[in-house]
Amino acid sequence: MLGTGKDNVEFVDSKVERDEIKGPSLKSFINGSIITGKLIARNITYILFLVFLAIIYIANRYHAERMVRQIITAREELKDLRAEQITTASVLMNYSKPSTIEDMVEQRGLGIKQPIKPPFKIVLDK
Repeated sequence: MLGTGKDNVEFVDSKVERDEIKGPSLKSFINGSIITGKLIARNITYILFLVFLAIIYIANRYHAERMVRQIITAREELKDLRAEQITTASVLMNYSKPSTIEDMVEQRGLGIKQPIKPPFKIVLDK
């Protein structure tokens, strides 16, 4: 009785003692006896904590990949919208030229002509 934690036990079966010393083996892992063993029972909270951390890690990874895909899609859309904005701005600049406006007025037959005389100020005497 040297402080082994087993009270009033003089003789221990050698197979049980050997299994306790040796620890889990491949055979005990395959046949499932490792799950019912004392090792798992003592460390169940730690094992559950590790499983929880693994689930959080996997969920975080999926979330990060989804965010990366959304960022790539947003960048491509931004690139397309910038190209469209540049094209629209150049078309509007072309429409605002005086010669283009004159051509459009003539094509539509509005009968509007550009004035030949410059504008003048009307002054009223009091």
